[in-house]
Amino acid sequence: MSQAYHVGLIGVGLMGHGIARNLLSSGHRLSFLQHPGNQPVDDLVAAGATPLESGCTVTQNVDVVILCVTGSPQVNAVLFDAAGVLEGLRPGTVVIDCSTALPSSTSDVARRVNEAGGRFMDAAMTRTPKEAEEGRLNPVSYTHLTLPKRCLPRCYHYLIASLRRSFMPATWGQAIH
Repeated sequence: MSQAYHVGLIGVGLMGHGIARNLLSSGHRLSFLQHPGNQPVDDLVAAGATPLESGCTVTQNVDVVILCVTGSPQVNAVLFDAAGVLEGLRPGTVVIDCSTALPSSTSDVARRVNEAGGRFMDAAMTRTPKEAEEGRLNPVSYTHLTLPKRCLPRCYHYLIASLRRSFMPATWGQAIH
């Protein structure tokens, strides 16, 4: 691995658990949001992952934040509610949304993340939890010109570490719609 990043993960469910496990096995540091909807995380903690109590605390010291939640309402909640991701977002932090969200919501989320100084990447996924554990998810991704080239290595390395080695361009909010 050329460079290790500190990744924050919001959503350690059926898909997120596999992403987390693959990031750790690729040598990245991982912090994640402790949440009742998470899958069991003892194996992740044993591998060095750090559970934290809010999206804000997850985001404060990471290079990349990955959202792997159910859909638009959950994305909006983890980003914009009190103690959410945007409260802890540092300038230039990349936010990668792997959720299946509504196109209009994704466009608004991208705008708000960028206005807060972050850089947004829409990266909905296909396949199943089995493939997530095997590191073989398919990202359907789009990055806008607001994502500077210096941020791309973080995004691509995440995709290589935790997803299938493919990258399919789309447009904001249209990744799988």
